Amino acid sequence: MKDYKLDEIRYLRVYGRNDGTLSPYTLFWTGSGIEMNVKAAELWIEVEADYSDYEPWISIAVDGAVVARQMLVKGRYWLPVLRMMDRDTMCKVRILREVQAMSADADCMLRIHGVRIDGEFCPLEEKTGKIEFIGDSLTSGEGTIGAVGELNWNSMVFSAVNGYAVRTADALNLDFHVVSQSGWGVLSSWDGDPACSLPQYYEQVCGLLKGERNKQLGADQPYDFAGWQPEVVVIALGTNDASAFEQPAQYTDAVTGELFDQKKNADGTFEAASKQRLMDAMEAFLVKIRKNNPKAQMIWIYNMMVSDVNEVVTDVVEAYKKKSGDARVSALKLPIVTPETTGSREHPGVEAHKQYAQVLVKELEQYYK
Repeated sequence: MKDYKLDEIRYLRVYGRNDGTLSPYTLFWTGSGIEMNVKAAELWIEVEADYSDYEPWISIAVDGAVVARQMLVKGRYWLPVLRMMDRDTMCKVRILREVQAMSADADCMLRIHGVRIDGEFCPLEEKTGKIEFIGDSLTSGEGTIGAVGELNWNSMVFSAVNGYAVRTADALNLDFHVVSQSGWGVLSSWDGDPACSLPQYYEQVCGLLKGERNKQLGADQPYDFAGWQPEVVVIALGTNDASAFEQPAQYTDAVTGELFDQKKNADGTFEAASKQRLMDAMEAFLVKIRKNNPKAQMIWIYNMMVSDVNEVVTDVVEAYKKKSGDARVSALKLPIVTPETTGSREHPGVEAHKQYAQVLVKELEQYYK
């Protein structure tokens, strides 16, 4: 057996945003991880995990099949990945972070320090292209693990590999980044907190993670967009913004100093000023995405869990196109979750995510020829 730091491995693919540091490699976002082709009988990885409340989980896939999914305990240690394999047969190994970046737990951390192997690393096949997914709990895969009726909010109920983002990327052989946070929106969180809007952290590596250690790991550093340019950026935000219209105002807007309140009319429609505030935030986010991804097709997907924002999304896309002259943006309606496709946490389950991926793959094929 021989130990390698990640930057000593010639053939290695990394998934997810980072600050450029490879040894060790910090897995900030859901779906971040490493991939290798190996000829070996045995393979281990050295991980380092920590948390106060929300422990990290990982999945291990061999030749595209998930063979393990597990919670990681605190500490730095070697974790077995392969044993008693045919040393002469090449296999692909991928280890992914299953859980989103936990903004509510500054101690939640996962790093990979190295690999221990009794064989060799082999060249990796080229990917067809790159894709970025931006979203909330749906993009984090919340609800795709656990029994229907399970309502506990914890790390267990998240799964990157079961979610539509990883499914879509794998179906098209794409490298992917996922930027997502459960409960957050374009303008505010589900309960109306304007501090929990994803666009304000989009230009950082993983700025929504707080604490001195995350700062030292580079979470709040500017993200290097030039080093990784996707052909398509998929946006899946709005569900939590719609929920904010249903909640009593309880948070103060840090910019205006006023109580943040998204209101509905007596007939249940969005109050005009509140609706416009949401539309302005959505349009501003498209502008920010375009600034950092000048050649990408932007696709705003909607309808998966609520239909309240359907018209808002389509109106914003059309308004942005007309104002900017940018034709590389579109809106795509996905199937809404049903009782039959519901998973845990009253969220879309695996079957719903399969449907989302199927529709997305069909739409995206035109951009990856």
